[in-house]
Amino acid sequence: MANYDIKRELKHLYRPSKARFSIVDVPEMRFLMVDGEGDPNTARAYQEALEALYGVAYTIKFMLKQDPKTEDYVVPPLEGLWWVEDTSGLAEFTMLDKDAWSWTMMIVQPEWVTPAIVEEGRTEAARKKDLPGLSSLRFAPYHEGLSVQILYIGPWADEGPTIARMHAYAEAQGYALRGKHHEIYLSDPRRTAPEKLKTVIRQPIAQRD
Repeated sequence: MANYDIKRELKHLYRPSKARFSIVDVPEMRFLMVDGEGDPNTARAYQEALEALYGVAYTIKFMLKQDPKTEDYVVPPLEGLWWVEDTSGLAEFTMLDKDAWSWTMMIVQPEWVTPAIVEEGRTEAARKKDLPGLSSLRFAPYHEGLSVQILYIGPWADEGPTIARMHAYAEAQGYALRGKHHEIYLSDPRRTAPEKLKTVIRQPIAQRD
């Protein structure tokens, strides 16, 4: 059994309450990332991004598993930053044409994964399978900082009211919205009914002047 699971180690970030909003300070973490745009339901680039991310993430995990000095770990969940260029990155995108969406899909990596390990994983993943999205994959830090979040359970298409309530809560607490709408996908949609999907919904915020 893998020893390290980021959902357990950083429970306050990956397992928030579903009943109430929480304010958290998200530290800098390093991610495998792929940027793109378009409707995630139809854009080939989105599917290629996920194939590249999972391909490299699992290749790295199994590479490191061969080293007895390296702690085994559970591959972290898929995450996504979502925005549209004409609304300052905030979640108004939920009401717009999905073809206009921009996104960064990403998977956080344990602290002991280095750029050299990522490049080795990329090379090995490419050797095993043709992954067009690999050319766009990068390994980079992301520091989200102060944010408001909640665990949402249900279909992704019905998130709108929860997002609106979360924004209103943050503003009532004296915060301004900033940055990009962030989602963390805790459920596998291939094996989970839409009404049971678990998603962390997060929005970066800042103290209002």
